[in-house]
Amino acid sequence: MDFVMPDFRLAAPELFVAGMSLVILMVTSFATTRARSAAFWLCELALLGALLLTLFSGDVQRSLTFSGMYMSDLFGSFLKILVCLSVAIVLQYGRAYMADRKIDSPEYYLMVLFATLGMMVLISASHFVSMYMGLELMSLSLYGLVAIDRDNPRSTEAGMKYFVLGALASGLLLYGMSMLYGATGTLEIHEIAQRIYERSANDLVVVFGLVFVLVGIAFKLGVVPFHMWVPDVYHGAPTAVTLLVSSAPKLAAFAMAFRVLVLGLFDLAEHWQSMLMLLAMASIILGNLAAVAQTNIKRMLAFSGISHMGFMLLGLLSGVVKGEGGTYAVNAYSSAMFYAVAYVMMTLASFGMVILLSRAGFEAENVDDFKGLNQRSPWFAGMMLIVMFSMAGIPFFVGFFAKLSVLQAVIAAGNISNQPHYYWLAVVAVMMSLVGAFYYLRVVKVMYFDDATDQSPIVATLGMRTLLSANALSIAIVGLLPNWLMQICAFTLLH
Repeated sequence: MDFVMPDFRLAAPELFVAGMSLVILMVTSFATTRARSAAFWLCELALLGALLLTLFSGDVQRSLTFSGMYMSDLFGSFLKILVCLSVAIVLQYGRAYMADRKIDSPEYYLMVLFATLGMMVLISASHFVSMYMGLELMSLSLYGLVAIDRDNPRSTEAGMKYFVLGALASGLLLYGMSMLYGATGTLEIHEIAQRIYERSANDLVVVFGLVFVLVGIAFKLGVVPFHMWVPDVYHGAPTAVTLLVSSAPKLAAFAMAFRVLVLGLFDLAEHWQSMLMLLAMASIILGNLAAVAQTNIKRMLAFSGISHMGFMLLGLLSGVVKGEGGTYAVNAYSSAMFYAVAYVMMTLASFGMVILLSRAGFEAENVDDFKGLNQRSPWFAGMMLIVMFSMAGIPFFVGFFAKLSVLQAVIAAGNISNQPHYYWLAVVAVMMSLVGAFYYLRVVKVMYFDDATDQSPIVATLGMRTLLSANALSIAIVGLLPNWLMQICAFTLLH
């Protein structure tokens, strides 16, 4: 039997993160007095090293290694850079928050690093086995992080709900993968695509497998009707963990959806496209309507995230119309990718503001906790205004151009296919965006027009204040100059 040596250089970022996890485990076992500080800085070092290795170790062209289980390409490299950057920001935002509640144990940083490793493996997976390994590594770490505050019944309840529903979704996903394997005889995504194209697979079994795989993807994205865990987990988890769950994993889930549906099951687009339409519309409608009734800002942002993921699915489903491809398809897929990146930027800043206003013994979880923020800190009230305006899709912030690019892709799909239902999708999405503007602007209203009930000064480190300000300002800057990010998304998809 011929043995082919894997190209370890392509997987250098993942190997570095895995090695640093072992280093943190060893160092914190002996550094008992400064274990938390050591774990934090080693974790940040691991993320920085992984980011640099991703920049310099990958190939411009698509390359496979580890017997076809791992793919290195610009698409994966770009998303992995964003994941490392997002997680590093999450740790900076949440460090003081976790320390105040005495739950910043070395295990917290270790699980964050394992979750990041899972995301990176998931993004670069070109085989169902490696994809499932990355997914479970990410998911199991997140389950533990949600329940890390063991003295808080709400946190442990959220962790249990997330675990039970996540295990069910993982089982359905695995069952769908097994059906695709039974129908095609392979677990490699590109081989599956080839066998479906050649019509050498059992069509009925393949479609059933597609349904179960799509359920697993929908759960990880948190879209209707697989959204039940989202508001409870966002509300119950410590806010620093909620920040992690709501940001970087969405990029990994998008990569998974793109590789499976577009690269692997492209010839079944007529089936998964109609399914995504239902998921997207249900998510946009229910997410926005449910968010209106929320007084807890974490639950409001949870339902808001459901609607945002619906918008992202609109871009993804618009890329296939009667076999059309080329520039039109790239624009549609890049609009979905641009939306995912913009959403992560906005959700980092929004939950970062919630953490900023929280302190030991007090959780700034309600919309009323933002009352009179302009009186306490005009600067951070302005930063929160930018975030809320962007999430509402008000010009000229990045959220507006994210929505616009997706709606343009949907309209283009309607023009090419001459199918009126695409126009109705766009109309419903715009109408629900107007509903969404209500609860975003409600936060702005209480900040600027209500009197402050809490006059205590906002206490935060200089690093936290600077990073949060840069995060919010980047939303405005990218909104003024969105083309460069759109072009990067399109370029990475083409190569």
